[in-house]
Amino acid sequence: MPGRITALRMQQGRRNRVRVILDGEVVFSLPRILAAELSVGQSLSEQEVARLQERDAQEEAYQRGLRLLSRRPRSEQELREYYSRQRTPDMIQETALSRLREAGLMDDAGFARFWVENRQAFRPKSAAALRAELRRKGVAPENVQTALAGLDEQGAAERAARQGARRLRGADREEFRRRLGSYLARRGFDYTIIRSVVEQMWTEMSGPDAESEDVPWKHRL
Repeated sequence: MPGRITALRMQQGRRNRVRVILDGEVVFSLPRILAAELSVGQSLSEQEVARLQERDAQEEAYQRGLRLLSRRPRSEQELREYYSRQRTPDMIQETALSRLREAGLMDDAGFARFWVENRQAFRPKSAAALRAELRRKGVAPENVQTALAGLDEQGAAERAARQGARRLRGADREEFRRRLGSYLARRGFDYTIIRSVVEQMWTEMSGPDAESEDVPWKHRL
């Protein structure tokens, strides 16, 4: 739809977009950053209009990616899945992903580090559980391994146990061991660590004189 630009007007309700009016009729709108390249009186060919609309779609996809990443870092697979749900055309999607990558906003190695640090701070899990989570998010094995290097499994289990133990105040020893042991198992910790940490938490909550029995918690389920 070729024509001459007769006006450029801010779009009502969307002040970041500009209506492009060709020969007195509203034809399409563009983000302000693209509309800034145009001027009243300029003639546009059909190919130029199509190219502007394609760039508009690319910019919109990029901005959607930025908004998603503003909530938390994402893996490349998560971003691809997001664009697919939005039915973003493949070429538009690849352009947006390339821009995000070049801006340093899409980095699976950095995402893996963030994920491990965040989990350990707020919802501690074992290395095995974290590895499975990251692999489901499409992170390459080498990035997963690097992010998990130096993870203190014992410390993570203790932090997780303290979170779970808060809900068990007043529980007797039998219930405490059973429920806290199951809680830690769901976080991916192995039996040896679970056993020692459960006993440690029971002692901390009940005092050093609390009765101790050398019976594995899993035998009490």
